[in-house]
Amino acid sequence: MSTRRVARSGALEANSLPPLSRRTLLSGAGLALAAAVTGCGRSSPVSDTAAAAEGPSGPLRIGAIPDQDPEVLQRLYGTVADSMSAALDLEVEYRPVTDYGAAVSLFRTGDLDLVWFGGLTGVQARLQTPGAELIAQRDIDERFSSVFVVNAATGLAPSDDLAALASLRFTYGSETSTSGRLMPAFFLREDGVDPQGFPGGPGFSGSHDATLALVASGSYQAGVLNEQVWTSRSAEGGIDPAVVLYAETPTYHDYHWLLGPQAADRIGVADLGEQLRDYLTGLSAGDPADAEVLELFGAGSFVPTEAGNYEQIEEIGRDLGLVN
Repeated sequence: MSTRRVARSGALEANSLPPLSRRTLLSGAGLALAAAVTGCGRSSPVSDTAAAAEGPSGPLRIGAIPDQDPEVLQRLYGTVADSMSAALDLEVEYRPVTDYGAAVSLFRTGDLDLVWFGGLTGVQARLQTPGAELIAQRDIDERFSSVFVVNAATGLAPSDDLAALASLRFTYGSETSTSGRLMPAFFLREDGVDPQGFPGGPGFSGSHDATLALVASGSYQAGVLNEQVWTSRSAEGGIDPAVVLYAETPTYHDYHWLLGPQAADRIGVADLGEQLRDYLTGLSAGDPADAEVLELFGAGSFVPTEAGNYEQIEEIGRDLGLVN
């Protein structure tokens, strides 16, 4: 019988202990008591010994870049963990992270097995983690885009002229966000705008939702976020009237799932990558449970992907000094 466990509170940082899995607790009464007492501590690094203690049936630890409001992410990945657990008959555990860099770092060290990365962070993670396996992307990630927004007080109406943004106080999302920084910076430069030359220098809000809030408040006169978040918040009625959609970028490949090279051996499922790919690409909008996952991801389906889809992102990342 499979055990489902979803971590729904507390951000995972590089210096935190992993939440205890139920299977670990069943390994012995004495160990269970000790683990129950110490499991709440988050003060020392996750060691190789600690990871090994989870055994070959330890949980599949999934994570994601924190690109949206934490409550949205908890709902999304909690649902994904439950669905994935039932489909694969594995214990699946969602572990939140504090920032984009932490997601890459914890994937590299093996503390996260399966991570939902953006295009740039996925490139960074693959280059830093030999043997990492691309699993799947959403159908919408084949033609993803970003939107530039402005505060209504600027008086700017929707336009394709990005040059008009150059004189405004401007914020990106995270510094390593594909849709909130990397690709927008590329397209700004293509239009003759210095992506670092905004008055006072550009800001970095940390997430797409934070960008919307900062532009709405007037803290920044303009900003950029991904089109999916804009569309989702618009449908929910969550866009402040002070925020105006100004322009949309050309399309590019973006988000995708990446599996760590040690995950299959640690969990004891030789074809783990194949099973995950089959699960994701097999999600159907016609099944109510699957439809919930797809809706939360803003997708019609998941599709296979390959490294070549992100060559442009790697090239731009190297040019901007974001990929070594």
